[in-house]
Amino acid sequence: MEQITSSRNPKVLSWRSLKDKKSRDAQNAFLVEGPKMVEEALRSFFPVQTLLLREGFTPAFPLPPEIPAYVLSDSVFQSVCDTKTPQGIAAVLEIRARELQGSLLLALDGIQDPGNMGTIIRTADAAGFTGILLSPDCVDIFSPKVVRATMGSIFRVGFSFPASLPVALSALRSSSYSVISSQLDGEPFYARAPVPAPLILIVGNEGNGISDEVKSIATHRFKLPMYGGAESLNAAVAAGIMMYDLKNTPKP
Repeated sequence: MEQITSSRNPKVLSWRSLKDKKSRDAQNAFLVEGPKMVEEALRSFFPVQTLLLREGFTPAFPLPPEIPAYVLSDSVFQSVCDTKTPQGIAAVLEIRARELQGSLLLALDGIQDPGNMGTIIRTADAAGFTGILLSPDCVDIFSPKVVRATMGSIFRVGFSFPASLPVALSALRSSSYSVISSQLDGEPFYARAPVPAPLILIVGNEGNGISDEVKSIATHRFKLPMYGGAESLNAAVAAGIMMYDLKNTPKP
């Protein structure tokens, strides 16, 4: 493996720049950190372009010989990584979308908080939702904070990045998907009749909710009950409650 000790090395500058969305877009790549994430990345549909190891670190799993690997000095490795205490290995992956399949999908309309985004992706994976559509104004799911918050679920859920979320939802509705909008002025969620599958659940922006254009495409509009004084729920919490319930409700 080639060893790199200079933080001014062009490769290092390129890897370090992946902390910024502009560079991720330009390189069509993102970086993941830690043994667990790298091991899952190697099994995922995202092509791994490069492996980065901190000097003296030996992973517990074999590294594919066909993937270029570099050994970085401690200070250089730390400068490339986003976490304060990197775990010894990182990987650069190619960004790639894939065709969404399955009867349970999720659409995110303007989710902005990285923690919420990562939690929603992780919960979708746990609840059996196999694909997520993201509107253009969502936070970048390949940012370091989002990737870490997914705890590996980013590798197990399919993603689509339509130029227009309303157009994509209209196409799904035309192909027999039930389109569910979660909104404060909807019908009571727990009093609903069974929703025909396949279905897609829409979750909106933390402050403004779902846009009117997207709401107009919905076949069903639901709200969760507020039993206390809170006016609404955190977007990730609301998404988790609804996904699990929709997953476990008998289908008509």
